[in-house]
Amino acid sequence: MTAHQTAGAGAAPVPPDDSKGLGFFGRYLTIWVALCIVAGVAIGQWLPAVPATLSRFTYAQVNLPVAVLIWAMIFPMMLQVDFASIMNVRKQPRGLAITLVTNWLVKPFTMFLFAWLFLQVLFAPFIEEGLAREYVAGAILLGAAPCTAMVFVWSYLTRGDAAYTLVQVAINDLIMLFAFAPIVLLLLGLGDITVPYDTVVLSVVLYIVIPLAAGVVVRRWLMHARGEAWFTASFLPRLGPVTIVGLLLTLILLFSFQGEVILGNPLHIALIAVPLIIQTLFIFGVAYGWARAWKVPHAVAAPAALIGASNFFELAVAAAIVLFGLESGAALATVVGVLVEVPVMLLLVRFANATRGQFPAAAVSVTA
Repeated sequence: MTAHQTAGAGAAPVPPDDSKGLGFFGRYLTIWVALCIVAGVAIGQWLPAVPATLSRFTYAQVNLPVAVLIWAMIFPMMLQVDFASIMNVRKQPRGLAITLVTNWLVKPFTMFLFAWLFLQVLFAPFIEEGLAREYVAGAILLGAAPCTAMVFVWSYLTRGDAAYTLVQVAINDLIMLFAFAPIVLLLLGLGDITVPYDTVVLSVVLYIVIPLAAGVVVRRWLMHARGEAWFTASFLPRLGPVTIVGLLLTLILLFSFQGEVILGNPLHIALIAVPLIIQTLFIFGVAYGWARAWKVPHAVAAPAALIGASNFFELAVAAAIVLFGLESGAALATVVGVLVEVPVMLLLVRFANATRGQFPAAAVSVTA
């Protein structure tokens, strides 16, 4: 998950177990998420004073304990983004074109389409109309935020060009600063979901602009003070677990508020997962097939497809909480996205490795 894990990935053999590069927590993320669901629901049912007390610490629709945990999730990722590498992307422009078109001109709209079709049409007999709209809203938030951190792991597991992957992530982050709010507002409007523009902007500022700016400043300061080798080999590995811990604690708190919904509608978890899984497979197929047709080297093609297939679920969870509240269906939908993403992405990693021979082998690293 950290930058040191991707260093030299272009020459490294594929690990026998594709989950190996995830580390202990990341490898079993789906299990941890499931345990957080159980723990959160139990707290909400048996210790209701805990979520009731924490819910009081809210300012301008932002729950402060949750905000702290979300910043803990996002900040370590932002430290890994090196914007100085963007200028070298000219060596492989096709891979970047595939990533950007898929992420920003295809993915948000197909996510809305699949979520609306399944949750508001096909599954209408099983989900109340207002709740279905909230689930669609959560899916929209997932679709408007391409993967930022976990893609470094997917890149490593497919022997992707580590430096090029970093460029793709950095440019996506820059675009996200300006495109996330307008896309979300557009698609929420199509779904007949009304959210004040200033609330969406607040979520972008809190969970993209501030962590990204802080990450750039802290990254430069630490590299200047201690050197790049120390920053990459010592500091980032120590900080890596903070993201997972922050995510898991956020989910426990989130599910302490979601207990009644889950216990009353356990089928909804499975129903929400259906369009999310279909969307993941579809977007990967679009980007990966396009890269093959364009004869993009596999070390660039695989990460390009995996970025679009996965989501910046930390941001989606954060935005859902800010926009709709801890107890909303939108927040629940984004958490289901976390639950299904890791196992589905590992399957796609295995597929990408199995089809490596269908792509050109050589790729020029942007650091060359």
